[in-house]
Amino acid sequence: MSATETHEFQTEVNQLLKLMIHALYSNKEIFLRELISNASDALDKLRFAAVSDDSLNEGDEKLAITIGFDKEARTVTISDNGIGMTRDEVIANIGTIANSGTKKFLESMTGDQAKDSNLIGQFGVGFYSSFIVADEVTLETRKAGTSEGTRWTSKGEGEYTLEEVSKDDKGTSITLHLKEDMDEFLDRFRLKNIITTYSDHINFPIQMKKTEWDEEAKEDKELDELEQVNKATAIWTQPKSELSDEDYKNFYQTISHDFQEPAAHIHNKVEGTLEYTSLLYLPKKAPFDLYDRDRRYGLKLYVKRVFIMDDAEHLMPTYLRFVRGVIDSADLPLNVSREILQSNKVVDKIRAASVKRVLDHLGKMAKADDSDEYHNFWDEFGQVLKEGLVEDFANKDKIAKLLRFSTTHDDEVEQRIALQDYVDRMSEDQEAIYYIVADTHAAAKGSPHLEMFRKKGIEVLLLSDRIDEWLVSHLNEFEGKQLKSITSADLKEFDEEAEKELSEEDKKQREALTEKVKKALGEELVQDVKVTHRLTDSPACVVNAEGEMSAHMIRMMEQMGQEVPKQKPVLELNPDHALVKKLEAMDNDDTVKEWSLFLLEQAQLAEGHQLEEPAAFIKRMNSLLANVA
Repeated sequence: MSATETHEFQTEVNQLLKLMIHALYSNKEIFLRELISNASDALDKLRFAAVSDDSLNEGDEKLAITIGFDKEARTVTISDNGIGMTRDEVIANIGTIANSGTKKFLESMTGDQAKDSNLIGQFGVGFYSSFIVADEVTLETRKAGTSEGTRWTSKGEGEYTLEEVSKDDKGTSITLHLKEDMDEFLDRFRLKNIITTYSDHINFPIQMKKTEWDEEAKEDKELDELEQVNKATAIWTQPKSELSDEDYKNFYQTISHDFQEPAAHIHNKVEGTLEYTSLLYLPKKAPFDLYDRDRRYGLKLYVKRVFIMDDAEHLMPTYLRFVRGVIDSADLPLNVSREILQSNKVVDKIRAASVKRVLDHLGKMAKADDSDEYHNFWDEFGQVLKEGLVEDFANKDKIAKLLRFSTTHDDEVEQRIALQDYVDRMSEDQEAIYYIVADTHAAAKGSPHLEMFRKKGIEVLLLSDRIDEWLVSHLNEFEGKQLKSITSADLKEFDEEAEKELSEEDKKQREALTEKVKKALGEELVQDVKVTHRLTDSPACVVNAEGEMSAHMIRMMEQMGQEVPKQKPVLELNPDHALVKKLEAMDNDDTVKEWSLFLLEQAQLAEGHQLEEPAAFIKRMNSLLANVA
């Protein structure tokens, strides 16, 4: 047996322990849910490992979790005979926290104790919830197949001790030395009630010692015999008719560590040439790591009720990564590997069917008379669902119907308008669905490009999410109507209509104006200069030539460090604006150049461009204003 070693906690863990000890008391019973969930994971891992190496069972194939308490010692103990940990794994999993879960948990704190305690499990810091109720925690563990055990002890005060111990049984035992005001957890009925509430559907027996009434002592007497206190039934294998909403909610909270109820559950059993069961959940709130590239996927894969792997990303596409739940197949081998999953036809069929069920359910939510439920879903997961337009060509039409946008119909920042709503409001002669992409909703709503569309009463989609540029590049049409950017030079339908009313003399004057400005600016600054009919209040705007990358896309590529070929804009002038009329009357080349540059640069600023020489623009504007004054 080795000497005791003392180690310091990682700084973030130390912060977290202080928080647990001094702040979070609103849902203190969740410590038991978290520790039971961890024990269940350890049992799952052993059962899977033992498929290929039966010796890991060490002759004990009955996997279970045991809960006990000692009133005199004031301790509660949670034990399992699962996979266990080595000394190095204890340090990695408990003393260090290699991932950023702890840090992100601390960053997400709101100060509301009830809400903050609900975050514990979501951020992978469930073990530390022990310190809500305990002033000292002792963990003893031995990895299955090894001979050395490890004891970890801490009072949550910045350090912990490690020592080698002998441990007859594989697995892990955690003993909580309760604080003075935590006597409620030294009661069998209180503990059993917590287990029933949070962990009834854990897929392993949870055991406690039996009791019988002692007539002489007038109290319950604890026996040596153990009894199971949870159902230990895989909920997904039970008929839907036998399950209540509460059953579904409790199971969701067990697998997701989410304290809230799910927004919806989808439970299906498939029989025939392919046999599998799926129980999928849609959360109400987005997880903290929704946009983390290294995030864990939310599905657990079982084969004939034997846990195979967590985060089975092969069973659900990336854009549905928020879906939680389990899929249990009877048609996959128990020793299935990630490599087999990648090229397995059974997995492909399960994945396709699961995606269809999720999208169909979202479609029902969206069509409901009271669609607040879908609006709430969209606010949380809408940007992720938009990724499906790029990622999932097979379900492109279904996803398109689920999309919601802000539009000039109401100018609201909330995305509530479906493409079908837009199409239903279109006039018979409108040829396309028009949109504008900008960095922010305010920039989109205030763009000069909208002036003519507002005047004509034509609705425009206001797109400002980062993914929107990619979305419209993959969503070319909806219900036979082409999607068209209003910042594109290709709006011939409006130009042709306006030009019919012009006389030949007007056309010559406008041609002379554009030639004069184009000569003043030169080919280095603009690709072309045109007269526009899309403006009513602004003197000028810039558009991208047909087939070229939009200005918004260029800015996004540059922010990602990509080199983008320099593109020259097309400058469009409003011939009815006072400033343009003034420019048209000028004949001094230097003055024409200054005014032309001023109109070009202010149009670029209105589009969100970054001027190469902002100081020169300010100097030029002041000079022109002084001359006008």
